[in-house]
Amino acid sequence: MHVIKIGGNELADPNFLPTLAHVVAGMERPLAIVHGGGAAIAELQAKLGLEVKKVDGLRVTDAASLEVAQMVLSGQANKQIVAALLAAGVDAVGLSGVDGGLFRCQKKKYGNVDLGLVGEIKQVRTGLVAGLAAEGITAVISPISLGFDGQIYNVNGDEAASALAGAIEADLLDFVSNVPGVLQDDKVIPQLTLAQAEALIASGVVHGGMVPKVRAALDAVQAGVLRARIVNLASLASGGGTFFSNQ
Repeated sequence: MHVIKIGGNELADPNFLPTLAHVVAGMERPLAIVHGGGAAIAELQAKLGLEVKKVDGLRVTDAASLEVAQMVLSGQANKQIVAALLAAGVDAVGLSGVDGGLFRCQKKKYGNVDLGLVGEIKQVRTGLVAGLAAEGITAVISPISLGFDGQIYNVNGDEAASALAGAIEADLLDFVSNVPGVLQDDKVIPQLTLAQAEALIASGVVHGGMVPKVRAALDAVQAGVLRARIVNLASLASGGGTFFSNQ
């Protein structure tokens, strides 16, 4: 099975979804799509006068921020993606991690930092996605998840995609980014092992927002995903990007 992760920044581009839907329509299925929505969440928070809270550079999700995240991720963004796929002839259903208990999580711990209502996925109901896939239906999944304690939590989209792909032992997990892959001297590195990727992070070649994407890709292959890839939309169907493996 093929899992695709798309970010919130990409969704802000009006040309992105129609193009993505066209690319997905030409792909072999079954596949599932996990999405973020960070840019739209920040925009709605600003409109509502909600302050973005961070501790040690990490975003904190309080009760008000969680309401906004649910509205944007499980509502607006999720249905925009489903609508675009249906328009391109792809049978699609929108879900959140809460629906059917698809993603069960616990409060995320990060040292002594309290991130609020941020979760870490510990259990995936794989049969739900597999059942849809067996019917030729693409699941479009918001990372908002349900805690074992009954609390709803916000979960990082990259982490949710890795958890899903690992649980279903996906053949490929694509992280669709605004860059064509991991770059060194302005050139895409076509393949990286775990050791090579860690060395690039340590040396600073991989830095900033690319670090969590590389970490998520590495987590996925360590969890049983055959291959993970960081790629842009233009190269999604052409075999470009940077592939990660345990080998």
